[in-house]
Amino acid sequence: MALPDPEIALKLARGVCRHLEALGYGALTEFPLGNGRRADVIAINDRGDTAIVEIKSSLVDFATDQKWPEYREFCDLFYFAVALDFPRAVIPESCGLIIADEYGAEVLRPSGHLAMNGSRRKAQLLRFAVTASQRLRRFTDPGV
Repeated sequence: MALPDPEIALKLARGVCRHLEALGYGALTEFPLGNGRRADVIAINDRGDTAIVEIKSSLVDFATDQKWPEYREFCDLFYFAVALDFPRAVIPESCGLIIADEYGAEVLRPSGHLAMNGSRRKAQLLRFAVTASQRLRRFTDPGV
């Protein structure tokens, strides 16, 4: 059984972000949620719909990380993203499923709609905007 692989996870996140951005979402990786957890990928579209994607680089990664139910109250759509050779049968039917590689992704199973609380949505949208702005600033001015 393969151990979690950060390099594979980065490649999957890249493909997921490309896919979500092609659908009109803005995406961030490693985003801190209000409950102290960290989403692998979070994306927001122009309607304010929020998707969280949990990247799983191996079966061991999936089996040992059971924090994902705590992410669901912070999104409208929740997906797992895995590589093509991942054993998909272990992914809960209640979650969306994305197959990804470093170049793109495809939704194999859509996520059910989760209604995010309105005040949580507003707070998270503001945190998303500030986080994106700070990351862009660090990118354009690394000395800051």
